[in-house]
Amino acid sequence: MQNQVSDNNNSTQKPDSSWIAELGRTIVLSIVLALGIRTFVAEARWIPSGSMEPTLHGSPNQWKADKIIVDKLSYKFSNPQRGDIVVFSPTKELQQEQYQDAFIKRIIGLPGEKVALKNGKVYINNEPLPENTYLSPSQETVVNVCTSGPQPPFLAKPVTIPPDSYLVLGDNRDSSYDSRCWGVVPRENIIGRAVIRFWPLNNIGGIDKSPLYP
Repeated sequence: MQNQVSDNNNSTQKPDSSWIAELGRTIVLSIVLALGIRTFVAEARWIPSGSMEPTLHGSPNQWKADKIIVDKLSYKFSNPQRGDIVVFSPTKELQQEQYQDAFIKRIIGLPGEKVALKNGKVYINNEPLPENTYLSPSQETVVNVCTSGPQPPFLAKPVTIPPDSYLVLGDNRDSSYDSRCWGVVPRENIIGRAVIRFWPLNNIGGIDKSPLYP
């Protein structure tokens, strides 16, 4: 009986603020978990430009732009694939041009492949690359868009992609500052793969799950 009374007395003497301390610990733990998920698993981003139109809609106003979830985990266990839409930090070449924000483009060329532009099309190892599932039939892939950056443009002539590097292009080829102009993306610069669009609400779903063009 003595122990029971003692326990009851202790419980009544706990400070009224105990629930506040517990709430604080819960909030701190939630923040730590959220930061861990953002750092290692996934993060949300919005599309600031139109370089990936019509696949992803971009706008300087984030509430008018598509918002996406970037998978940061899968490339820890597998290699990036052609067709993946990836978010990457600026390469050394882009940093020299004072770019600081992350880019989003589609992987077109893989390590060791020979890439060339002929008659407005991309050729991989001397074979034309089918791109009708995400490019308008009227789109041409040329270096004329490279009005800034290194001269001559990176894809002004055929190139072989170095190991652990990827050639990336925007789906809006007429308005995309991409590998044609400044070069390849080292794998270490790739933050992750765009997998889900969660804004706008009427367009929620997986990215590139169905072709845009027949």
